[in-house]
Amino acid sequence: MIKNLARTFGALSLALVPFLSSPAAHAAAPVAEVTTLADAVGLVPVTEENRTGYTRSKFKHWNSGDDKSDGCHTRNEVLLAEAVVAPTVGAGCKLSGGTWVSYYDGQEVTSAGSLDIDHMVPLAEAWDSGASSWTPARREAYANDQGSDVSLVAVTARTNRSKSDQDPADWMPPAPEAQCRYVGEWVATKLRWGLTADDRELEALKVYSEGPCEDTIVRYTPAA
Repeated sequence: MIKNLARTFGALSLALVPFLSSPAAHAAAPVAEVTTLADAVGLVPVTEENRTGYTRSKFKHWNSGDDKSDGCHTRNEVLLAEAVVAPTVGAGCKLSGGTWVSYYDGQEVTSAGSLDIDHMVPLAEAWDSGASSWTPARREAYANDQGSDVSLVAVTARTNRSKSDQDPADWMPPAPEAQCRYVGEWVATKLRWGLTADDRELEALKVYSEGPCEDTIVRYTPAA
């Protein structure tokens, strides 16, 4: 009888293996969301911002990027992804040649060294908006996020430094045709990472979403 019970228990254990190892037994992958800009703005939680304790070094970047074998760090991987004419990749992932278009100001750029990789929501703004409570690993993931096309963007150094750590209440791209895209990508990044907005920022976003950018569509996938 003992042997029969052992055989029965063993059979049940083996039957459970496929179930436990199946995709359904693991957490479902985040689902991509698509909505209007006005509805997306309404999903962003509103809180006061707090920059206490912020330093840029708390967001490790650039790391070895998405492809650990290509010898390129995140900055150069973004440059390669956004080039309209691909640069030549030399030893140590040194880039030469190539062409980019900085959508903030519409400028064509033919030197990788003239570009900055902008964090759509700046690191300091992210800290203010919730990242201060994250683990160092999650802050590193944020600072090197290539899981969304809008998190990191190659733009002229001039516009990136003009923007600095300001939100849309205080800075918008100088090219008028870029502004609705920018607002949509800003909100998408906030929703992707579960970040908040303060009152002034939210009001600025509402002005665009209810006015010139009411037809803008926001697409985002929550970060894992």
